[in-house]
Amino acid sequence: MFEKLEVFDNKYEELSARLCDPAVASSAEKYTQTMKELREIEPVALKFREYKSCSTQLDEAKQMQREEKDSELSAMIDDEIRELEARLGEVTEELKLLLVPKDPNDDRNVIVEIRGGAGGEEAALFAAVLYRMYSMYAAKQGWSSELVGANETELGGFKEVSFMISGGSAYSRLKFESGVHRVQRVPDTETQGRIHTSTVTVAVLPEAEDVEIDIDPADLKIDTFRSSGAGGQHINKTESAIRITHLPTGLVVECQDERSQYKNKDKAMKVLRSRLLEAEREKQQGLVAQERRSQVGTGDRSERIRTYNYPQGRVTDHRIGLTLYKIDDILNGELDEIINALIAADRAEKMKDE
Repeated sequence: MFEKLEVFDNKYEELSARLCDPAVASSAEKYTQTMKELREIEPVALKFREYKSCSTQLDEAKQMQREEKDSELSAMIDDEIRELEARLGEVTEELKLLLVPKDPNDDRNVIVEIRGGAGGEEAALFAAVLYRMYSMYAAKQGWSSELVGANETELGGFKEVSFMISGGSAYSRLKFESGVHRVQRVPDTETQGRIHTSTVTVAVLPEAEDVEIDIDPADLKIDTFRSSGAGGQHINKTESAIRITHLPTGLVVECQDERSQYKNKDKAMKVLRSRLLEAEREKQQGLVAQERRSQVGTGDRSERIRTYNYPQGRVTDHRIGLTLYKIDDILNGELDEIINALIAADRAEKMKDE
């Protein structure tokens, strides 16, 4: 580990010096690239320097202890040694955490797709609840959210809804939300007060860059149609909605949220690129199936990951065995406690294999 840390430290020195080079400082492109590289390794380099400083102070304190004859001063040095040893242990763990390989998609925006599963209308209604939950969480994080498309039901639920969340390394926070979300509650339509169990699937896709996925226009079938569902006077008057079919894979994407056909097409292409990128990621994961996989998981949409039990006011994440009795807060977008626990569990699992 320490050989790797020395490499980081030397690279940090090199990049810091490069910023002072007139040839770099006068070039916006070179300066930006150098700053980007510097920011990526700076946390590791600075933490390693803290480790070396703490280690040096500890060695000096132990040397003083061996030479000190005064019992009162020796006791003070003992206290300092204990503090330094504790801090050195903390810094070592922090360094291990910083060296855990970073998910290359963590800094990306995301496309979230929510679909009602088992439970019919009740599942569609809970899909709307989850859409509201993620929208409120995004707002609390200072992110922007934008509806891509929705298939609404008469009672205000969603058979499916997709939306984009942009800003603040959204994927790093939301990637563990992919999977099956189960709800247990008494539906409004239930006359005998029986608790029903329904499911909703959530898929969180990192937004793909244009250059990552090369799509041949000849592979696309693009149809226009009139928007349907809630939307005021505009609905059913113009064919602004877009349906794109990717012929080689059979993937179909629809977008009807915007009044502009051009904007709907642009959104639909973003979703298509992200789905194709996700398909490629899943294919690559299949090729390395024998390698270590995080116990938390981020991509299995058939995996039941969480239960929302209304009668007990309980939310349980089954992957890490976390149960919180604050369902109202969570459904109002207070997701950080769950997400932070999932991130910590994922990092701990990865650290075992480092």
